[in-house]
Amino acid sequence: MSKRPLHIDFYRHVAQTSDNPLGIAIQNADGIYLHAEDKTYIDCISGISVSALGHSHPSIVAAIQQQLNKHLHLMVYGELIQDQQVALATALATMLPESLQSVYFVNSGSEAIEGTMKLAKRYTKRSKFVAQKLAYHGSTQGALSLMSDAYFSQAFAPLLPGIDFIEQNQIDQIETLITKETAAVFIEPVMGEKGYVPCSKAYLYALRKRCNETGTLLVFDEIQTAYGRTGEWFAFQSYGVVPDVLVLAKSFGGGLPLGAFIASTEIMDCLKDHPVLGHITTFGGHPLSCAAALAAIKVLQTEPHIEQVNAKSNLFRDLLQHPKIISIDGMGLMLSLQFEQAQFCRKVIDQCVQNGLLIDWFLYAEDKIRLAPPLIVSIEQIHEIAHTILKSIEECQ
Repeated sequence: MSKRPLHIDFYRHVAQTSDNPLGIAIQNADGIYLHAEDKTYIDCISGISVSALGHSHPSIVAAIQQQLNKHLHLMVYGELIQDQQVALATALATMLPESLQSVYFVNSGSEAIEGTMKLAKRYTKRSKFVAQKLAYHGSTQGALSLMSDAYFSQAFAPLLPGIDFIEQNQIDQIETLITKETAAVFIEPVMGEKGYVPCSKAYLYALRKRCNETGTLLVFDEIQTAYGRTGEWFAFQSYGVVPDVLVLAKSFGGGLPLGAFIASTEIMDCLKDHPVLGHITTFGGHPLSCAAALAAIKVLQTEPHIEQVNAKSNLFRDLLQHPKIISIDGMGLMLSLQFEQAQFCRKVIDQCVQNGLLIDWFLYAEDKIRLAPPLIVSIEQIHEIAHTILKSIEECQ
């Protein structure tokens, strides 16, 4: 009896997010490669900035296996002392400024944003927020409320009230929009779905100054930018602007589900009482995820991947020269290639996939290609990726 093709049950039983998923059945993955039954793909988006160390990194796999032999889930978050949670939180604290020492573990970026919104309300006793236009912070109700594009939010209205939107890098809007009624300002240092557009240093400095003046919490959503993606451990280090709350996820988990919001102990302690359990999670900080995350930190601390990010970024920029590419934006190994027309951009993406290169587009920049390969990508692999992109552009003309 023949086995039914996997794609039949995929479309029948796995809830779909669009009418046109990639629909490629991956059997295994290693390094920067995804292996289907009859084809191998180069992963040039890292699962949307998740697999910073590629797939099946031996140190991460070993850490997961070691933890499997100890225990899995034990108790809801925060009740029992679990060594992997403590070790990971301590490792983060040693890497971060004194004002970012208390780590709350959750399962994802969306949950980290939700927890941060609650934290800001509770600490400041205010309810208004400011977010950037065309930012993306997640798809849960609170995170969705921080999105300015009605196309993605109007179907789920009503959302949270009291949210204003600021234009990226528009310093003249800061004083008007951020007031003593604002609980928190949510910022992506490099805006993800806008097409990897970095904030200016002057803009972030002005935000920090205004938040200090108004008692507003400055939140950096580094769900995509952290863990070396921009050439520093955290993007805020490139700017010299320290947020009050740092939000992590994606590559943070070393390939497993993990998120966190990090603040000072003073700020975070307000979730302990009035009411008790002001924020709670069952699976947040799962021991397997924490073990994987800790292993990823150790690899990045002992191997030169982060130090090589900017040189690799510059090589991509040097190689990806073509009349059809009108600009290259981004920071580090989060780059975008812009074309004159969105339709042509989609053709190039599809052609790249046909040629064995997995790349993607952006929610708010359909004329741009997303490039976010694992940090372990080699010089030879960068040449191969660039060659495939340029070949695909030629084949689409």
